[in-house]
Amino acid sequence: MGNPPPPPPTSDPSAPSPALPTPRSLLASAATWSRSLLSAARRSPVATLVGAFFLLALIMYGEDVRTIAELSIDDYLYPDAELYNVSGLPPLQLPPPTCDLHRGRWVFDNTSLPAYREKECTFLTKQVTCLKNGRPDDLWQYWKWQPSNCSLPSFDARRFMEAMRGKRLLFVGDSLNRNQWESLVCLVQPVLSKGRKKIVKRGSLTVFHAKEYRATLEFYWAPFLVESNSDNPNFHSIDHRIIRPERIQGHAKYWKDADYLIFNTYIWWMNTADMKVRRPDSRYWSEHDEVPRIEAYGRVFKTWSDWLEENVNPAKTSVFFMTISPLHISPDKWGNPNGIRCVKETLPYLNYTEPLDLNHDMRMFDLVAKVAGSMKRVPVTLIDITKMSDYRKDAHTSLYSIRQGKLLTPKQKADPEKFADCIHWCLPGVPDVWNQILYTRILSKSSAALPPPALPPL
Repeated sequence: MGNPPPPPPTSDPSAPSPALPTPRSLLASAATWSRSLLSAARRSPVATLVGAFFLLALIMYGEDVRTIAELSIDDYLYPDAELYNVSGLPPLQLPPPTCDLHRGRWVFDNTSLPAYREKECTFLTKQVTCLKNGRPDDLWQYWKWQPSNCSLPSFDARRFMEAMRGKRLLFVGDSLNRNQWESLVCLVQPVLSKGRKKIVKRGSLTVFHAKEYRATLEFYWAPFLVESNSDNPNFHSIDHRIIRPERIQGHAKYWKDADYLIFNTYIWWMNTADMKVRRPDSRYWSEHDEVPRIEAYGRVFKTWSDWLEENVNPAKTSVFFMTISPLHISPDKWGNPNGIRCVKETLPYLNYTEPLDLNHDMRMFDLVAKVAGSMKRVPVTLIDITKMSDYRKDAHTSLYSIRQGKLLTPKQKADPEKFADCIHWCLPGVPDVWNQILYTRILSKSSAALPPPALPPL
């Protein structure tokens, strides 16, 4: 056996390595400096003022500082992770491009599902933890989507994270996109080491850091995509929603340089037939007009598509749009005239011979498809979740969710017509399938999905 290769030469092998400053040492220095400021504050009013500002900055930005420090420490300790942390996964067989993944049926599967357990994903919010919130049944977790003419690959978290290595994936839109983002975080987190994953919230942006992969999975709150009076991520229960259809830059500056952008917007448009639109040169939200919903939607997508064409590099960034996620509030539509919204529904609608019409505004669906199809420079892939999700009347959070940050009270549960949430989805559940399709589309663009090379002739 040969000798191992010698180590790379250095300028002076006998010289000790210089001590490199680390983020932790910098933070320690900051702590020492703060103690010095406090000591000086006892002697000088000016020092007191400076110290107060310094401590305020630490309080306001301490989480950001810690996150940056931890990520930088990872870079310092594992500089060549992308070279040696390779999973060696075999090639993935994907469905052919001609297969329509969005047409099929739901099949009961209690062997391979659920993809994760609610109690094992500590990143889930109360809004979607239906079992923890008291839902007595759990059958909604055991249905997989089977396309009519091909097979949908199972979500492989290791393979997906290899494709995400060094990349930034960003969901943009309303709480249904957040629902899907939470699902994706739960799907990938089992393959990440303990202590190497965390969530950081910063205004409208929520970031899940997968440190081993230098990757982030993010969600940005923008329910109308453009600027609106409902853009506060924590306080947006506004009776009169008003948009600025030509103004997007305040949001879009946070979207630049993402490797994957996944958009949605629909449910927030459905309160009224007309939309309140702030006048272009107005100073106040009260200065607005009302225009037909589809007209306002068209103006928003003109602004959105123009921004994509001008700001997205298609060689770097892949753009996706999630179609309508249904609202199940009309039990008579699925043959249950005595039902109340989606309450007590425990099975999907399984009559595939008759169409299920849930009164979606399909003009909006068609408009998005038309705009996406007309994009000249930046391709947009539609992920059509509408019809498959229409069947899932059983999978909403219903009475096992929260209202204004708190679980429903017994009095509220007694009024399901008002309080049942038939918009959002229990997790694990339907959004996992949306991500399974997104995963398939992403990997179809990745070298990880290429078929194995042909063997040379003998």
